[in-house]
Amino acid sequence: MNISPSGYYKFIASYTSFAVFAFCVAFGTSAYAGGSITAGREKAIMCDACHGLDGHARMPEVPNLAGQGEGYILHQLHSFKSGERKNEQMAIIVQSLTPEAMQDLAAYFSAIEIKIVKVPGE
Repeated sequence: MNISPSGYYKFIASYTSFAVFAFCVAFGTSAYAGGSITAGREKAIMCDACHGLDGHARMPEVPNLAGQGEGYILHQLHSFKSGERKNEQMAIIVQSLTPEAMQDLAAYFSAIEIKIVKVPGE
């Protein structure tokens, strides 16, 4: 097999990207370890009106947080705080959150177990 140098580097870059992605998926929650589930539950009171204390949204336009990955929730909170992700209510709420509070909230909501009781078509 004869691969040009540019093709080789593209292969290595795509392989490396895949390896990093796979690592993040496999160990995503561990990468953000440090959040306290107990402290997160106390802080989640501020989320109750929209997301529900149980992580099940109270309004159709609000996402459920229960069972989402810890890394995903933490990333979204950081994205709202930095302005990368836009939402008027969340922009106001996250400004008061410390990095520790964000880790605690992510730990809490990701620790909520969800149960699928009905699958459409079955």
